[in-house]
Formats: sequence, C-alpha cells, structure tokens
Amino acid sequence: MKITHMLLAGATLTAAGLPLAAAAADPKEVSKDIIAVQIRKQGFACKTPLSAERDTTTGNPDDPIWTLKCDGASYRVHLVPNMAAKVEKLADDSSPEAPR
Repeated sequence: MKITHMLLAGATLTAAGLPLAAAAADPKEVSKDIIAVQIRKQGFACKTPLSAERDTTTGNPDDPIWTLKCDGASYRVHLVPNMAAKVEKLADDSSPEAPR
C-alpha cells in the first residue's frame, strides 16, 4: 500500500511539472537551477543561473520568495505550488547610469 502511495505521489509531482528530485528535497533548499527552469518556462531569460538566495525578510516559511541572479539579469521569484511563479525583474545595478 505504501509503495502505491509513493508511486502515485511521484507521478502527480512529475505531471505537475516538478522534477521528482525537487519534490524530495527540503523546500528550504530549492536549487538555483530549478528556479531558473521555472522562470524560463514562463518566458524570462536566465541562461546561466549564478545564485538563488531565500529572502527571509518577506513572505513566510511556507511561502518562499527567492532572489535569483542570472548572467545578465536578476529576479525576485515567488514560488507558488501548482501555479506559475510570480516573477519580478530587478533593476540591474551593474549598468551605467543614464546621462543627465
């Protein structure tokens, strides 16, 4: 009976678009690569994810918000189970200032 439940849970998570390894991982330790895959599916550019840091000042433990740094852009990513992530592109602090 237990095996059936585990197989059903694995199939459900895979069908929902979550890699099985991500489902088994601690939700507090989401990989930068998994977050990058999610935002790419939603049309955002992140060819090479550099880092992902959990924003502990906002959200709550069950509702994680991450800052994802990619080559060329940074994003604030609010992961919502069974829904598209809420993604906000952050200002690029490395770009030169506009002339005054």
